[in-house]
Amino acid sequence: MKKWLLLVVFSSLVIALVACSDDNESAGSDDGDAGDDSGETVSLDFWIFGSTGYGELVDEYMEEHPNVEITINEGEMNDMHNNLFTSISAGSGAPDIAQIEISEVEKFLEAQDQFYNLNDYGAEDVAGNFLDWKWAQAQNVDGSFQIGLPTDIGPTTMFYRTDVMEEAGLPTDREELATEIDTWDAYYEAAKTVKAETGKPMADAPQLVFNALRDQQDQQYFNEDGELILEDTVKEAYDYTTKMIQEDLIGENELWTPEWGNAMAEGSYATMPGAPGWMVANVKGNAPDAGGNWDIANIPEGAGNWGGSFLTIPEETEHPQEAFEFISWLTAPEQQLRSFEIAGLFPSTPDVYEDEEFLATSDEYFSGAPTAQIFADAAQSVKTVYMGVNYATVDTELNTALINVAVEGADPQEEWDAAVERISSQIERQ
Repeated sequence: MKKWLLLVVFSSLVIALVACSDDNESAGSDDGDAGDDSGETVSLDFWIFGSTGYGELVDEYMEEHPNVEITINEGEMNDMHNNLFTSISAGSGAPDIAQIEISEVEKFLEAQDQFYNLNDYGAEDVAGNFLDWKWAQAQNVDGSFQIGLPTDIGPTTMFYRTDVMEEAGLPTDREELATEIDTWDAYYEAAKTVKAETGKPMADAPQLVFNALRDQQDQQYFNEDGELILEDTVKEAYDYTTKMIQEDLIGENELWTPEWGNAMAEGSYATMPGAPGWMVANVKGNAPDAGGNWDIANIPEGAGNWGGSFLTIPEETEHPQEAFEFISWLTAPEQQLRSFEIAGLFPSTPDVYEDEEFLATSDEYFSGAPTAQIFADAAQSVKTVYMGVNYATVDTELNTALINVAVEGADPQEEWDAAVERISSQIERQ
């Protein structure tokens, strides 16, 4: 009798263990984990632009998730966005994951039915990883739709030539200079000093001064109802810039032109206000022999942001869960720190700003400036701003007006009126 009871108990235990084993295997095959043991390979097509350094990180992810195969397709920024818009409009040819630059986000949010709402996949659970203003840039107005997870940012500062400042009798130390030029009125007064003592303008590109002023505002070109609002703070920024142009305190070069690059190398002006972290590479590329003559200080009256992007998941993908798991990993603080180390992408995850090695990052070209600390401080003072789908249209026309004033000596008010008329006409046709 005892032997029979032992046999029954033993048999029951075996059956229970087998059942548990089967349950665990079923759970493992259905949990949606990109690294499961189902044996199926998930292929993800990933469209990117610019120098991201993502290739190395993608290789790491695939090594850790052998069932995931990620193919990077890298292109020029405008081409990539145009191809993406064409693909989602046609309903064919879109990638599984697409990088979208901040200036294009609102356009794609208007086609949000062609993208997955990342809130449905747990985006709200990782929102705390990111700067609030950066997170908000990829939402619709009421926050119910999150089109992308944040990657890098471009908090702005003021690059300056120490040799020009010294010749003008102004401070060359970055903290002393930031104290001396802490308002835009002080910037104007310093510009007059630089011009009188050196014959050089305070800044070279009108767009940089205008952008720096504009990006500090609570509202820029549009309000959240999509209405054009130019006559207040934007007009003040324009008037300030054109006043300095007419007094020969700002040069006439347009951004990205050979003349702009040459002036950078020659040290023919004093400051680059509104310069983001990624501008460091432009300065070094245009002025390779000017190391030690450049430094970085805080911008008067607070930072803005110029640039940055998001990772989105077009509706066409058959693997939204796996795509989300990957972009969550790629945009997490640990990987954003790696992207900074590999390619200089400045993190949008403030946890990184507490990393001692990150904060110790400095740049001898910029007179040993603690670049990571300076840009991290700037990033945390940026305001949340609604950009609007027609942001690029407005920006292009106002920049044209500024260049016409600087190069052709055109009347500022006439140029403003003409720009506003062109802007209104283009928006009405859309």
